Amino acid sequence: MKKAFTMLELVFVIVVVGILSYFAASGFQRNPLREAADQVVSHIRYTQHLAMQDDKFNPNETQWFMRRWAIRFQQNVVFGGVANNNVWAYTIFSDIPNFAGHHPDLTGMALDPQNPNQFLSGGYDNTLNISDARAMQSLQLGMHYGIANVAFGGGCRADTMFIHFDYLGRPMNSFPPAASTHAYQPPAAGWHYLLTNQCQITLTDASGNTSVIIIEPETGYTHIQ
Repeated sequence: MKKAFTMLELVFVIVVVGILSYFAASGFQRNPLREAADQVVSHIRYTQHLAMQDDKFNPNETQWFMRRWAIRFQQNVVFGGVANNNVWAYTIFSDIPNFAGHHPDLTGMALDPQNPNQFLSGGYDNTLNISDARAMQSLQLGMHYGIANVAFGGGCRADTMFIHFDYLGRPMNSFPPAASTHAYQPPAAGWHYLLTNQCQITLTDASGNTSVIIIEPETGYTHIQ
C-alpha cells in the first residue's frame, strides 16, 4: 500500500522548519558592536603592519624612534571652533619628531589602500572634519556603529588613547617625551614605553553592552576577549 504524509505530519514539519528558519535568521542579525570591534582589531593589525614595512630607522636623525605608526582614538569635539558632534573616531597616522601632543596631521595620516582619496581617519579635531569626503565614515565609531564610549585600560595609558608600534612591530603605549629619553628605557614615572601588560580597549554601545579588544605585549597580537 502506498504511504503518504498525514495532515498532522505535514503541519509538524512546517512548524519545525519555521523554528529552524527563525534561529537561522537570528544568527544573521547585524551586531554593530561586534562589527566595530572586528574593524578596530583589523586596523590595529594594519597599523602594526605599516610599522614593520615602513621602517623609520635613520642613523642621521637623533629622534628617528619618535617616527612611529600609531592608531589614536578621540572623541572629536571641535573643528575650526565649530562643534563636531562629540563623535568617537580613530585615526591611523605616522608621527613626526617634536610634533606637540602627537596629534595626527594630514601629511602623516595613512591612506585607505582601497581608496587613496580617503584617509584612514574618521576625523580629528582641527585637522580633518568628520563631514569631509576624505574622512572614512566607518572609522567614525559613534556615528557608524553607535559606539558611546571608548576606554583604555590594563597596560595602556588611558590619558593618551593611542597605541603605536616600533619597527619590529612591538606595541608601545606612549611616545618618549624628549629626544634625550631613549624609547626602550623605563622612565622614572613608573610606566614603560614598551607595552609590558595586556592593553585593553573597551568599546561600549548606547545600551551599555561592551566588547573588549586585547593587545598582547611584545608580539602585539590583537584579539577580542
